[in-house]
Amino acid sequence: MPSAQINQPSNQIRLTNVSLVRLKKGKKKFEIACYKNTVTSFRAGNETDLDNVLQIPNVFLNVNKGQVAPNEELKKAFPGMTRDEVVLEILNKGEIQVGEKERGVELERVHREVVEMVAGRLVDPKSKRVYTTGMIEKALDQLSSQGGHAGRQAGKGKQGSGGGGAEEDRSKSRGGDATDSNASTPKKPSDTQASADGEEVKQKPKPKWTGVTTNKSSKSQALEAMKALIAHQPIPVAKARMRLRITCPTSILKQTVKLTPQNSSDEQAPPEKGSVKDKILSYVEAVENQDVVGEEWECVGFVEPGSFKTLSDFISTQTKGRARAEVLDMAVTSEGD
Repeated sequence: MPSAQINQPSNQIRLTNVSLVRLKKGKKKFEIACYKNTVTSFRAGNETDLDNVLQIPNVFLNVNKGQVAPNEELKKAFPGMTRDEVVLEILNKGEIQVGEKERGVELERVHREVVEMVAGRLVDPKSKRVYTTGMIEKALDQLSSQGGHAGRQAGKGKQGSGGGGAEEDRSKSRGGDATDSNASTPKKPSDTQASADGEEVKQKPKPKWTGVTTNKSSKSQALEAMKALIAHQPIPVAKARMRLRITCPTSILKQTVKLTPQNSSDEQAPPEKGSVKDKILSYVEAVENQDVVGEEWECVGFVEPGSFKTLSDFISTQTKGRARAEVLDMAVTSEGD
């Protein structure tokens, strides 16, 4: 981000390495000038010294132009609060303004993480082989370039104003046989279908993919990307799971540990406490069978490839090697996901 410049009556203060935090109140926007990479640390509680966060402990209407917010404006927007309290309010609740260069770097990081997560969780349903990140990236690019809903060979073979090629693609993505676009009565996609009693029922819209954003976590966006790829099939994909046999002494299963929801996109959810067994099962998406033989518990189930390493690390550290996870099948596809 270019250096911000504060103009004051008797001098000029040049701000370098500045990060703006902005909060809108009514029709007015208020800003504070902070050092880069300190706001997030402050909000996380890792940085408590405001001198290390604020470049100038003041409130501005426009930092770059040096327009300090008048007291009247602050009283109107933040009734009953001192200027210092307003600074803290903006620091805690304001939106961090990111420059184009930083935004591009962050967007690239998120994009890379999303592609890697998706590549680790989808396979070719016939060969059960995983795709390279390059192939997943191309498939996602195809979806986003077609408005989030491209079918296989999307955009090809369009004829006339009716968009026959697109209709054919959408028909294929639903698993049906598309009518020849040159036929006199081409098959048209519909958002409704007839129910058993003859009434039209509106179909649930398919997931779309329009590209990554920095406003959501990589994990939640990877889940969205997977749903879109599975729904539209720009390349043949199915959700992959590893089939494992997990064994653990029953005496260890009851030990208390912190639980992190594995299948939730809400990464802000506070961790709950549970047993080692609860923790292990939180990684297992589907249990095939489980049993206790003597003093050992055995579970056969399906785990996402992306969760296998975390599960293995947990088992290794928590049980000190007394429990184990054995891979029975590297890639089992599940129909109907």
